[in-house]
Parts: sequence; structure tokens; C-alpha cells
Amino acid sequence: MTKNVLVIKANNRPDGVSTKMYETFVAEANQIEGVQVTTFDVFEENMPYFGQTLFNAFGKLQHNEELNEAEAATIAARQKSMDAIKAADVVVWAFPLWNLTIPAALQTFIDYTYASGFSFKYNEEGQLVSLLTDKKTIILSARGGYYSTPETAPLEMAHTYIKNVACGVYGMELLDEVVIEGHNAEPQRAEEIIAEGLEKVKKSAQLLKAVTA
Repeated sequence: MTKNVLVIKANNRPDGVSTKMYETFVAEANQIEGVQVTTFDVFEENMPYFGQTLFNAFGKLQHNEELNEAEAATIAARQKSMDAIKAADVVVWAFPLWNLTIPAALQTFIDYTYASGFSFKYNEEGQLVSLLTDKKTIILSARGGYYSTPETAPLEMAHTYIKNVACGVYGMELLDEVVIEGHNAEPQRAEEIIAEGLEKVKKSAQLLKAVTA
């Protein structure tokens, strides 16, 4: 049975390390029988920022009122993002750490899919219940500095955030996580650090074999 793997590409720099992670993962995954890989490039999609335009659209839809062009575009973009997640058996996130957090385009994708009734709900006791527990996830992230030490870890708000959203709120099962870090901090070792990390990415893609078994 074919499994749908959604790879969320969140770096539009051709030479970005997380771009290389994306490319490596997709190339490896495409060689695995029973896997259908789809890319959702958050920089290529037309995704207006989450805000009042969307809330206005929600209000109009509740009253069967006609949406204006901007409202209709926002609703369509949100639905496309949700549909991409819904169709996936495995969701792969490939992104960099920019200014201690994730790229804005990826944040918009999260804002669209972090939705009550879609990715979570509240039970009668007011507790959050994850609704995407049937899906698995792999997290691939890159950061030029070192953020895995006790001193720097509290500053890192990209990998930590995506993991909390995907595994915590959405309830996806974590298959693997690969972090490449330190290539800018140690330029003399950059090639070695990146090469070692990309080998881990290949092994991460190979985990898809168990999903299709």
C-alpha cells in the first residue's frame, strides 16, 4: 500500500543547509518502493499572513456572505495547507533556524494548520486532545551555530517549536529528528559537519521502509 509522504520545504536559499537536507531526503525517499513524496514549498505558495482578513472571512462564511478577493485567497490557502497535512501519512519538516526561530512562511503554514477541530480539540474537561495521531513525522533542521548546549538551548525556538507543534499539539508520532549545527561556527569543519548530517538524513529517509511494511 502506497504511503503519502509530505515534505514541507521551508528554505528558499539554494545553498541553504536545510535545503540540502530537503534535497537529500527526497532523493533517498524516492528510491523506496511504496512511497509517494509530495513537496509543499512554503515560499512558493501564496499564503497571506494569518490575521484579520482570515477572521473576517470566517465571519462572512458563518453568515453565508460573499468573500472579497483577499478573503477568498486566504481561505483557499488555508484549506490547501490543511488538505496537504490531511492527505499525508508522514509529514517531514525541513527548515533552518533564522534569527532564533523559523522562517515567517513556515509560521504561516503552522498558523493555517494549528486549527481547533482539525489538528486538535478540547474535551469536556477543557483538556487539549490531539487529532492527527494517525500520522508520523520527521524533523530536519539546520543552524549555523551551536544550540545544543545547556547555555544555548533555551535560545533555540525553531526545532523546539516545530517538535512541540507536530508531536505535542498535533499528536504525530516522531519517527526521527536530524539537526545539523555548527557549520558557521566552525567554518574549517563545515564540509565535514554537513556531510555527516546528510548521511543521517539518508538514514532518516530509510525509516520510511518500516512505514510501508
